[in-house]
Amino acid sequence: MNYVAAIDLGTTKIVTLVAEKSGDSCRIIAYKESPSKGVMRGEVINIKNVVDIINDHINQIKVENHIKITRVYVGIAGQNIKCTSARLNRHRSSANLIELSEIRSMILEMNNSRVNEGEKILHVIPQSYNVDNFMGIYEPEGMNGTKIEGDYKLFIGKKNSIDNTKMAIERAGLELKEVILEPIASACSILSEDEKEIGVAMVDIGGGTTDVIIFQDNIIRHVAVIPFGGNSVTEDLRQGCGISYKNAEKIKLDFGHCHSAYAPENKNIIIPSINGSQSKELSLKFISKIIEARMEEILEAVLYEIERSGYIDKISAGIVFTGGGSLIMNLKQLSESITGLSTRIAYPDKNISFDTPKEICKPATATAIGLAMYAMDSINSQDNNVKNVDADIFSNNDLETESPEPVTVKKAPKDKTNINSIFNKFITKILDGNDNRV
Repeated sequence: MNYVAAIDLGTTKIVTLVAEKSGDSCRIIAYKESPSKGVMRGEVINIKNVVDIINDHINQIKVENHIKITRVYVGIAGQNIKCTSARLNRHRSSANLIELSEIRSMILEMNNSRVNEGEKILHVIPQSYNVDNFMGIYEPEGMNGTKIEGDYKLFIGKKNSIDNTKMAIERAGLELKEVILEPIASACSILSEDEKEIGVAMVDIGGGTTDVIIFQDNIIRHVAVIPFGGNSVTEDLRQGCGISYKNAEKIKLDFGHCHSAYAPENKNIIIPSINGSQSKELSLKFISKIIEARMEEILEAVLYEIERSGYIDKISAGIVFTGGGSLIMNLKQLSESITGLSTRIAYPDKNISFDTPKEICKPATATAIGLAMYAMDSINSQDNNVKNVDADIFSNNDLETESPEPVTVKKAPKDKTNINSIFNKFITKILDGNDNRV
């Protein structure tokens, strides 16, 4: 069995799950979710609080599901994630055809590119190659030429944020298998191959941040993190209506409208009194206008990132929204009004086995489920004799004893992949072992 474990350290919630590969699908076999503590706008700021939650999840999963988690894939976001373009040229002998090892070597060189102090390259994504006079080549392997030129996108994060994430995982007694950009993970769970081919912008509205990722020709073209999300809407309601954060969150989810034009006229909401104070009566139209103002700001920032990517005319599939913030009513209508692009709201149910509980497959868990799917894809590209198990399953009698050694899973036959596609084994795991692990 191929078991993988993933942790989503979100601003609003922390999710730990274990999944197994079930044919061509992913089946969630253990799932724990808790309100987040110690994470602000996608970054770990209080390591102890995060460790306490992870340990609680691990212990519950061990007792309830008979699973001992040993290593995990973890998502990372944060408002300081950035995307830059880079180019690398190499002169070569025309006597030899271009080999995959040569392309991999170029990716490794880009992965070691110099960045600003305090930064670290998380992912290197090839965009296209030029071989002599042949431009815009996606698969240069097997071609002949005296010069090869590669265009890349570098996705860069704060080293301190990565180090804090690593420390939290290790202090919980786990091995950090890999740190993955959260928008890449979310895309794994909600986007179709057709959407990625014809061009799509995926927008994940989380609690503290809004992640944007753009695909075209099955290649990641742009990633951005907008430093506000659903929590900003809740805070606006709290202040604008003079109510508690808890009530503001409930109103947002149960009654809020992104587009005030769709809010019912002459309908009010009663806010219960606090400690004997007089209850409040608020107009639903007024509430929706507060929500609309913040959601307009988020959507305008999304549109700016799409325009900045240079692909606004190439995303034929429009915008796909996910994340907890995508569930506010009339987001589709407001998005289409502001961006002029077709819009849909997505659930992470792509390639999820039918027996996975439906309550797990919600937009708020797109990142966590996507991390598991990413991990499953990674297993398929591991070398032989590599232990690919992140969690051990044992019987009741083994609860107080050492769990058995993880089984060794043989990898599938290795194929020659299109190294330009993120989902074709993620650049064969960036040089088979020299990937971007931290």
